[in-house]
Amino acid sequence: MEIDKELLNSPLKGHVIALPESRQLDVLATLFERRQASVLRVPLVSILDSPDQQAVVAWLEAFIAAPPDLLIALTGEGLRRLRACAERNEMEEPFIAALSNVQVLSRGPKPARALREMALDAPQLALAPTTDGVIESLASMQLTGLRVAVQLYGEDPNLKLMSYLQTRDADSISTVAPYVYADQSDTREVIELIGKMSRAEVEMIAFTSKPQLRRLESVAREHALTEELTTGLEQVLVAAIGPVVGEELRAAGYRVDVMPESSFFMKPLVRAAEEAFAARDLA
Repeated sequence: MEIDKELLNSPLKGHVIALPESRQLDVLATLFERRQASVLRVPLVSILDSPDQQAVVAWLEAFIAAPPDLLIALTGEGLRRLRACAERNEMEEPFIAALSNVQVLSRGPKPARALREMALDAPQLALAPTTDGVIESLASMQLTGLRVAVQLYGEDPNLKLMSYLQTRDADSISTVAPYVYADQSDTREVIELIGKMSRAEVEMIAFTSKPQLRRLESVAREHALTEELTTGLEQVLVAAIGPVVGEELRAAGYRVDVMPESSFFMKPLVRAAEEAFAARDLA
């Protein structure tokens, strides 16, 4: 197959990129490799169905029996896991039917994409794809007396959003956590990644979810490598797929050198990486 000349001349050519992505690792790695980058694959976390499936089923049953007035959807992964759970329990059709009559506030484009996969109307998008963006959007909405449901990001209880909703006099607030994050690469591989970054053998690491950073930091603490991790992240370009991950990195004290400006998906992340390397090479 003929390779696009623009890919052969990509600013990523010859550079070493570490990818902690799991679920779509092959997709992301291929995007970099087609641009002649050298990819280090170290999937840090995996995504699994919640071990408390009984709680998810109970939430679905309640949702179908008495749909809320508003659903706040924080992730596309969560909506897909809810649909899959509904399907396994012979509730997919009534779940989608109930969802079609519920106002949905989507934290970003990924939940919107999951809704389109169910042939549902586009939701209202938050003013920014962050918790603060969701809260800012809710500020202009009438919530008094409404029943609000929240599909969470992994197991994160999102106390900031919950605290805000409690001040808005909603009639009820229900939450569901359809999936959890778990360790994937063994600890030895994570330690090797930290070492390679600290020795400047990696030029960029591309984070696509908050738990990836948390796993990296956890392994560093457990093995007295916090200083090496800090050194490594100071030496490499640090990329974030979007503002949620970017906020996590900055809150932990790290720079964010690379992030798409508006569309927070893998292709825009790779394009942003190309721009960053081109700028660095010109400096």
